[in-house]
Amino acid sequence: MIPTPEHNERMAKMTFASVYPHYVTKVERKGRTKEELHEVITWLTGFDDGQIQDLIDKKVTFEEFFAKAKLHPNAEMITGTICGYKIQEIDNPLTKQVRYLDKLVDELAKGKKMEKILR
Repeated sequence: MIPTPEHNERMAKMTFASVYPHYVTKVERKGRTKEELHEVITWLTGFDDGQIQDLIDKKVTFEEFFAKAKLHPNAEMITGTICGYKIQEIDNPLTKQVRYLDKLVDELAKGKKMEKILR
């Protein structure tokens, strides 16, 4: 599946704060911790715990979130399918970054070892 321009726009305008609780619920339901979730987010974006909370409090959009992030150099190694989209085939940079985060959260929830998640 290739994301449509409307899909890309929806992703850009979605707030990180609206999705974050779902990430927490997903990983905790599978026996992982909020601390592990933050470790994954920090690895991908460079944000520390305080910055993550600040971005949640400010209700930044994913567009603003990733504009402020310093993406990990190995982020491009994140491949596979998430939500029906092959990450490596997504051409919109922001949508790809959001899907990187989704994929890492998914891998964490599936019990993958942290060493494997943090390529």
